[in-house]
Amino acid sequence: PAAAPPQRHPDPRQGLAPSKLLLSLAEEQKRLLENRPDQPQNPKVLRIAIIGAPNAGKSTLSNQLLGRKVFPVSKKVHTTRCKARGVITHQDTQLIILDTPGLTNPLKAKRHNLDEAMLTDPWDSMKHADLVLVLVDVSDHWTRNSLSKEVLKCLSQFPHIPSVLVLNKVDLLKKKFLLLEIATDLTEGIVNGKKLEVKSALKQDSSSSAKSPLRITRDSPPESKVPGSPFGQERNQAQEGSGLDRSSDVGDAGTGEAQGPKHHGPEDLKDTKGWPHFQEIFMLAALRGEEVDTLKRYLLMQAKPGPWEFHSDVLTSQSPQEICDNIIREKILEYLPLEVPYGVTQVTEIWEEGECGELLIMQNLLVPRESHKRMLIGRGGKVISRIAQEAGQDLMNAFLCDVRLKLKVEVKS
Repeated sequence: PAAAPPQRHPDPRQGLAPSKLLLSLAEEQKRLLENRPDQPQNPKVLRIAIIGAPNAGKSTLSNQLLGRKVFPVSKKVHTTRCKARGVITHQDTQLIILDTPGLTNPLKAKRHNLDEAMLTDPWDSMKHADLVLVLVDVSDHWTRNSLSKEVLKCLSQFPHIPSVLVLNKVDLLKKKFLLLEIATDLTEGIVNGKKLEVKSALKQDSSSSAKSPLRITRDSPPESKVPGSPFGQERNQAQEGSGLDRSSDVGDAGTGEAQGPKHHGPEDLKDTKGWPHFQEIFMLAALRGEEVDTLKRYLLMQAKPGPWEFHSDVLTSQSPQEICDNIIREKILEYLPLEVPYGVTQVTEIWEEGECGELLIMQNLLVPRESHKRMLIGRGGKVISRIAQEAGQDLMNAFLCDVRLKLKVEVKS
């Protein structure tokens, strides 16, 4: 068995939920989730569904918004296996993030050994959302100029829910002027009912790889702009920050009247690349945390009066055991090749307090073949030891307490 040494955190007083004893970590989280939330005098709430193609960075963005890693992240697709909720409580406002599996289809779901929930959870999340964030990876030149059919289908089924386009991984895009082209394609040239036009000062040679013509919003004086989108309500600042000009209204979509987009059928989406009903566009780098605070301020401003759903001390609806499973699984996905990690089954055998007050976790990893076992263990146990070490560190950061993690690998009987 591979074991990670106990990890030390300088301040164990603040955990996933306030708890004096490590053994009561799960019980305290359960109590907070079951009890009535502590309502402020004038509570506001916003439920946010984050959707997008697999590996667009949905969980990374969720973790950055929360300020703590509670959702698994991996370069491999379908790291998130079920919908989980993250909770941000700021003063009288509560944001509930519905981090959902990447939108996929039955054929891909079967190939990756995915549960039926992987196909239905994103749709369930949309039903409960007040706002939907559509995340697009702009570093993927194969997919960045059109929304996936699954995303378009999801948006068209819920046209009454306000939607926002989030262009992610902009730091990986060398030719920043391409963001203008991408934004135009993904919105069909319309945002909040207004036509987008490239300002003449930003028209550059397409071969240029000079510094971005898009001035990131933080370059503008923060007090002179509405916290939020590059297309904020302060028109001049918005135009300067985005390089795009919403020059003219299109119909009544931008007037605030509740006309909204119409329901689209499958035939309507056949030749569709973008969605002309986004209210705003954000451009950020979730992994590096760039411009995430800008998006967070915008989301807080969109909250409407309504009762809180969770206690203010709750960070996620997941149990500590679920967080543990997800973090270990993330590392398995990272270090095993191709489809191998999707066949691993996790069984927690020990979850208890150690002699020195640390949290002891022992998990059995069941694999379908002997060859998979050898890959997971690695030569001299290096792979499984590294997984245990990195997962133990992440668990320490998630729970803010000392953790000793042991992993065993066995072939399924």
